[in-house]
Amino acid sequence: MARRARGFTLVELLVALFALALMAVLSWRGLDGMARAQEQTRVRADEVQVLQTGLAQWGADLDALVELPPSNAIDWNGRVLRLTRSAPGTPTDGVVVVGWSRRIDRGVARWMRWQSPPVTTRGQLDEAWRRADAWAQNNAAIPGASEVAVTGLQDWQVFYYRSDAWTNPLSSDQTQSSTTTPAPGAGATTPPAGTRTATVPDGVRIVLLLPPGQAITGELTRDWVRPTVGGGKSS
Repeated sequence: MARRARGFTLVELLVALFALALMAVLSWRGLDGMARAQEQTRVRADEVQVLQTGLAQWGADLDALVELPPSNAIDWNGRVLRLTRSAPGTPTDGVVVVGWSRRIDRGVARWMRWQSPPVTTRGQLDEAWRRADAWAQNNAAIPGASEVAVTGLQDWQVFYYRSDAWTNPLSSDQTQSSTTTPAPGAGATTPPAGTRTATVPDGVRIVLLLPPGQAITGELTRDWVRPTVGGGKSS
């Protein structure tokens, strides 16, 4: 007698389809997990790179400080650290005012940098300093200026190194007579004898409190030493 061919029953077919579907779901979840991990790694790497670039820019700004008495070269008022530095390019381009502050950007507190357009006159310099302070108070953007968000920031502190100790810049009025020659193209003249201006500290320390959820969190300390004191080394 001829043997009758035997096929799959409906139950066996349903079981096979269920097994295939389960394997497909598990495979998709594995691939999706790998893609998410790669994306998170890329985001964290970008955050670290941006923070490193921001800290490098911080040091570069301090290294390029320009003293133009009777104006202060650097000042911390508890809200924004402002400084006058040489403008990128040739000496004839003048100087720029830079501000570092904790600001609210799109609802998130961030450590941010602001830079004025190049200035060449005393009036422009004074106006740039006022605008840097206004920017730190979350005022509207100023035409011609640029700002960059570096990293999320819960809080930060600034200390000056003077007289062999780290101190709060707001604790005392550190002044001295200054006869510094203005930088080329700054449009300033040497102040009269006895003019009192705030001295540039031998070092500047910032303590950043980085919020959770970032690539780097917790407290981060960065020290800068004036090149004429420590050979231009920061840590």
